[in-house]
Amino acid sequence: MADLQGEVTAPAEAGELDQPAPTHSVPVPAPAPDPHTLLARHPVADGYSGLPETLRTRPWHDLELGETSVESDLPRLRAGGTGALLWALDATEGRPLTAALEQIDLINNVVARYPEGLRLARSASETADARAHGRIAVVIGPAPAAATGDSLGTLRALHTLGLRALTLAGASWAECEQGLTRFGEEVVREMNRLGMLVDLTGAARATAARTLAVSKAPALFTRSGARALNHHPDNVPDDLLAELGGRKGLCLVPCSAARTGPELRDVADHLDHVREVAGPESVGLSGMYDTGDAHPEGLADAAGYPALIAELQSRGWPEDHLALLTWGNVQRVLRVAEFTARAARQRRGPSTARP
Repeated sequence: MADLQGEVTAPAEAGELDQPAPTHSVPVPAPAPDPHTLLARHPVADGYSGLPETLRTRPWHDLELGETSVESDLPRLRAGGTGALLWALDATEGRPLTAALEQIDLINNVVARYPEGLRLARSASETADARAHGRIAVVIGPAPAAATGDSLGTLRALHTLGLRALTLAGASWAECEQGLTRFGEEVVREMNRLGMLVDLTGAARATAARTLAVSKAPALFTRSGARALNHHPDNVPDDLLAELGGRKGLCLVPCSAARTGPELRDVADHLDHVREVAGPESVGLSGMYDTGDAHPEGLADAAGYPALIAELQSRGWPEDHLALLTWGNVQRVLRVAEFTARAARQRRGPSTARP
């Protein structure tokens, strides 16, 4: 009994009990920034806006004070954290080249009218400079291939006027059994030489695959979700998304009820899927505002992006992936297209190919 009592009251053991528990330095993760703070750091580079055609049909507008007849005036663009916009040209009917030229002229006039809000950008450095000066960068494009009239000279002239993206779908040289005719391949190479982005939205599977093989610069889908979630013809199947990711291309998921679904969480589902299949460096955003498309609930206009970012944060998206989604991926694709163009111009001059 005495032995047992000695064990219980041994001084050494009592001293050990009095010692503080060992401590280890465990890093505490920084709290996620709220959506508005995150978008101030990493604004949205919106991949498709139909504002030029919408404004062309309006006798008068005031984008600075707020314009109820559009979905993306300056107050809502700022509230939504937009830092850059690709302004699409609607030139699918009538005289496509004339329509494209008129819209380019309108874009120049609109940007000049709102110098405190907008700045025309023709390169990645100019989009970054616009952001640094508190302006929203306006990149012209995409335009439909019909605007070129199957002429590489016209393509170059449009590039000189500021066009930076061309949609291949609908062109005769991009709708053949092998995807691209010889002239179609030459168009892609000439776009690489100019530094123009190749838009594959709506292109046939063979056309997209052949373009990805021919192009030395990343291609993109400016308004496409995941076909595995919504069988819209403009959406991208998983095998093509994987190939796009392998080539560091970009799929810009649209805020479109027809393409992604009627609710904000549907858009988030598509973003999750594209990130999983193509990778975080191959997913971006496309508002499709002012195009006539119906938008998901919660994303009715350009002010809705903070709500979408909040939804993605609730799903565990880290800040570095959100930064790629909103700004980084579009900026990278623009910059790589420019690097590719510099290299291509050292190897070849303007193409004289004809259909």
